[in-house]
Amino acid sequence: MSERAILVGLGLKRQAAVIATSLAELEGLALTAGAEVVGQLSQALPRWHSRTLAGSGKIEEVAREARLRRAQTVIFDAELSSSQQKAIEGVVPAKIVDRTRLILDIFAQRAHTREGRLQVELAQLSYLLPRLTGAWRAFSQQVGGIGTRGPGEQKLEYERRHIQRRILELKKKIEAVKRARAVRREARLSVPVPQIAIIGYTNAGKSTLLNALAPGASPVYADDKLFATLDPTARRVKIPGFGWAVATDTVGFIQRLPTTLVAAFRSTLEELTQADCLLFLSDAGSPDREMQESAVAAILDEMGARDIPLVRAFSKADALDAATRRSLERREPSRPLISCRTGEGMDRLYEALAQALSGRWKPRRLSLPLDAASKLGMIRKAAQVVSVDTEEGRLKIGLRVTEANWERLLKRMEEDGLDALESGASSKC
Repeated sequence: MSERAILVGLGLKRQAAVIATSLAELEGLALTAGAEVVGQLSQALPRWHSRTLAGSGKIEEVAREARLRRAQTVIFDAELSSSQQKAIEGVVPAKIVDRTRLILDIFAQRAHTREGRLQVELAQLSYLLPRLTGAWRAFSQQVGGIGTRGPGEQKLEYERRHIQRRILELKKKIEAVKRARAVRREARLSVPVPQIAIIGYTNAGKSTLLNALAPGASPVYADDKLFATLDPTARRVKIPGFGWAVATDTVGFIQRLPTTLVAAFRSTLEELTQADCLLFLSDAGSPDREMQESAVAAILDEMGARDIPLVRAFSKADALDAATRRSLERREPSRPLISCRTGEGMDRLYEALAQALSGRWKPRRLSLPLDAASKLGMIRKAAQVVSVDTEEGRLKIGLRVTEANWERLLKRMEEDGLDALESGASSKC
């Protein structure tokens, strides 16, 4: 049974236009968490109130609304300190959950891999630790529902030192997983397959796009929900005019992503910096698209990933009205406008991806003696073999290869005493 929840949007008067937008996003988060939204309140403040964030009059109004709507939970679109939490709980007859706790709760639902669960638990405990001094009812009662999943209901009985000990244990386990992933990453990078990371705001259609790029593979779960998927998923995809690549569906971003989550998921987010290309997907029909793109760009800046080749695309073209479509095509004609449902724009997207990947994975051509065919296995470990032909008594091999691997290949051929005639771009690559 869904929890009946009231949403409270707060902001300063100079940010009045943002309050409604953020509150609408909070509603999407609440629905994703399993709440039934029965009411919404908002207030534009001249300044923040230190005791309850909002004014005492607004908190009384929230309390009345909670009684009237029989709400079990009140969700604030802000991060509350432990003292603010305690003060509000003394007035409002419902469980109090802030924006950060709500997002952490959703991540707790969505994390399925061992690393994901470790990262979420670390974020939850890091969030909980400074709040132990307050009357934190969302954790102090052995109840289910929003704001109480995961370690919150399991770890409350421990005192601060036990939580601190658990945080240290989690960090050690995550570090071990990080080292194991680094080994796997090295092994993956040693295989000559370009890496594409699909990034974007949550619910921009990243998982749906990955399914469209790899139609023959096992489908990735995709749903019209915020943070429908959390654990990164990779698929082998064929890029026409280029060759094979591995595309990874990464965790979706959101404005004001909790710092505890960013810290906990840093090792996962660092995967972005290893990609050969970032595919930045934006919901073409979102009224908050520019804000959403700014939020993603801020995370990329923080991760040091802004120098990686970037392909931008608009998603959900089939849901656009004519006026919005014309506006987007006029303002950003170079950005592909795609629909995974109808296939619209996918050819332009493939062209953009091929161009971006070709900056690092360059077409090359080797010419070897016929008796050097046994070297093909070694070549395949360093480059993508696009074509193999026999011409004029020699083996002609078309490649896609990075500059570093190309130099190593030539050096290896020279060391083996092979007559390797190389050339640049090949029309067959």
